[in-house]
Amino acid sequence: MAQTTAATLSASRRLLAAIPALAVSTMISGPTWAAGFAIKEQSASSQAHSFASASTGIEDISTMFFNPSLLTFHEGNQFVVVGSVIIPQADFKNGSGTFTPAVGGGAIGNGTGFTGDQDIGVDAFVPATYAMISPTEDLRLGLAVTAPFGLRTSNPEGWVGRYHALDSRLTTINISPTVAYRVNKYLSLGAGFVAQYADAKLSNAIDFGTIGAGAPFFGTPGQEDGRAVLRADDWGFGFTLGATLTPMEGTRIGLGYRSMVSHTLEGDADFDLGSGVGNAISAATGTFVDTGADASSQLPEQVSLGIHQDITDEIAIMGEVQWTHWSRFRELRINFDNPAQDPSVTVENWTNAWFFGLGGTYKPFEDWTFKAGVAFDQSPVPDRTRTPRIPDEDRYWISGGVSYDPYDWLSVSLGYTHIFLPDADIDLGFEDPNNAARGSLEGTYETSIDIIAVQGKITF
Repeated sequence: MAQTTAATLSASRRLLAAIPALAVSTMISGPTWAAGFAIKEQSASSQAHSFASASTGIEDISTMFFNPSLLTFHEGNQFVVVGSVIIPQADFKNGSGTFTPAVGGGAIGNGTGFTGDQDIGVDAFVPATYAMISPTEDLRLGLAVTAPFGLRTSNPEGWVGRYHALDSRLTTINISPTVAYRVNKYLSLGAGFVAQYADAKLSNAIDFGTIGAGAPFFGTPGQEDGRAVLRADDWGFGFTLGATLTPMEGTRIGLGYRSMVSHTLEGDADFDLGSGVGNAISAATGTFVDTGADASSQLPEQVSLGIHQDITDEIAIMGEVQWTHWSRFRELRINFDNPAQDPSVTVENWTNAWFFGLGGTYKPFEDWTFKAGVAFDQSPVPDRTRTPRIPDEDRYWISGGVSYDPYDWLSVSLGYTHIFLPDADIDLGFEDPNNAARGSLEGTYETSIDIIAVQGKITF
């Protein structure tokens, strides 16, 4: 009896560790409308170029997000509002899973509430606002309020991978005051302070039937489900830097840097025990009790380099390269306030990732500008650590759009992007001991994303 209870306690601890580990991992690394967790959709005018103009675009001040020195290319005062609608389609195909061999290894079936719909994508609206004033001829002061990271996915209650993930939601807000200065006609410099708020709510099912299989609880795997919900938030701080070189008229070379932002997410892990088995396990082991939790992480720095070249008065081309230091994300360590719960360590081993964009502009009339672009957005997620919370793969962008200036003081921009992704395979087995309580999971995500961005600019 004592040995059985000790084994159950060990299994309970492993599962309790696994649930918040996956959840917090998503909060700080999961996205996902750009590779990794970043949301690139900060500018409709750059969206139309597949963000090939991110570090060099001077159509409006929204590119200050990537390169703050670009503020010096604008006169007077300016206000920009951006709204991006992100429409993902992420279907889980050929899904299967098994319970741990320790309880017989049978197939995990569909549970209560399963409807057959396994598109995890949820449409999202991403806003951004920018403002600039010009105190002197060469000095610019700006303010950006953006949402640089985000996640919203929803799995059916009874799907085969319910013990790995159900709902995931992340909202971030960046507030960034910025200053830029034109040193001379060849060089401009910029810098900004970043205050970043992150708020998340995530959930997944708990298989108390597997945890309590055998004496003394006699649970039935897959038939004694509970639920875990993690809520956490934090403020983190960082900075941005930028420089723009104009070696000759019509040529711009832009360099942008966004610093690492450290977060210590703090919140609560709440548990719905669901059944008599869940209540018995919690009472006997002291686990699955509502408790506080925290996790520290470093969101990686990003370096952007771009070039813009006017070909004629009507035609221009531009290119962009971005590098993100994702290899900082080696592991995720979770600490719990509940003294019965050991810390959890999840190995991630993400790799550094590159983004390459190429775009063009055609301005046949004074008031109309037409744009197009393509891009490759590399995923930092290795195949062996891909989870249903982060079913990430490389992304291939194709974009187009238009800007219209009906008045000297008003401009409207529209950008559209379709993103193609290769199939993303999930293959989570029992070589990870945390999966003893969650079960194995195999399947494939077939994903595509459409993005529509609209923007208004007022100059005064």
